[in-house]
Amino acid sequence: MSRPYVEVIGDPIAQSKSPAIHGFWIDRLGLDADYRAERVTQDGLADYLESRRVDPDWRGCNVTMPLKQAILPLLDRVEPQALAIGAVNTVFRGEDGELAGTNTDAPGFVEPIAPVLRTPHLFRMARVIGTGGAARAIVAALAVNGFTLVLAGRDEDKARRMLEDLAGTGEHYTAPLAHFAQATDFAFDDREGCLDLVVNASPLGMRGQPPLAFDWSHAPPRSIAYDIVTDPVDTPFLESARERGHATISGLSMLVGQAAAAFEIFFGQSPPRDADGELMDLLRQ
Repeated sequence: MSRPYVEVIGDPIAQSKSPAIHGFWIDRLGLDADYRAERVTQDGLADYLESRRVDPDWRGCNVTMPLKQAILPLLDRVEPQALAIGAVNTVFRGEDGELAGTNTDAPGFVEPIAPVLRTPHLFRMARVIGTGGAARAIVAALAVNGFTLVLAGRDEDKARRMLEDLAGTGEHYTAPLAHFAQATDFAFDDREGCLDLVVNASPLGMRGQPPLAFDWSHAPPRSIAYDIVTDPVDTPFLESARERGHATISGLSMLVGQAAAAFEIFFGQSPPRDADGELMDLLRQ
């Protein structure tokens, strides 16, 4: 007997923790549903969507790298926030059968820093590494929350275009990726009342990828290091941040936050967030 199911798609996909997250919530709520992982390449993305479009049991899918931007022109409708970001991480079937896309990365990214953002600051600055689909959502979310941004990537022109598209008219900056790999003797001013983030929004440091080369002389005192990589959970980037006395946030926090928003879209109810501690322990195994 068939049952409703949701998937996460990407390439590679074996490392994804999304099945564990959604499966945990499905079990806790006693839902008759499945959550699966499906490797889908960019070349096979159109065929995948057409096959799922006619499958009555398919509720939708989460989308991970490298498909978050490639999927946009293949959908019938893209919600305004995702269109503005230029990336989709959640696809669902609309009431009339259309395939619609949205983006839950931005609220997922903000969720673990929301308590800090409720405090007024004299100045907020974020140094962000990466220019992919997840980075676009992060840049948009940080700009809305009043951050001055320094965006670093391999292609500085791409970073500049991202800031123009997503960060408005504020005073923002770009830097080549190598800039943060080299030590600096810059003397930071008094950061009392300021909020500084250093965000790895790239795949660097993921298992099987090159490490992220970041010299912590670029981070002001009391910066918060935030890495969206989830495999491994505790990356060398986060380990080195803690060694220098910085607070850290792992990619699991963003992953669970964006998954919760997607879960509600897929299943029409909120996941049991009172069990987050147990879920985090499961994901760290």
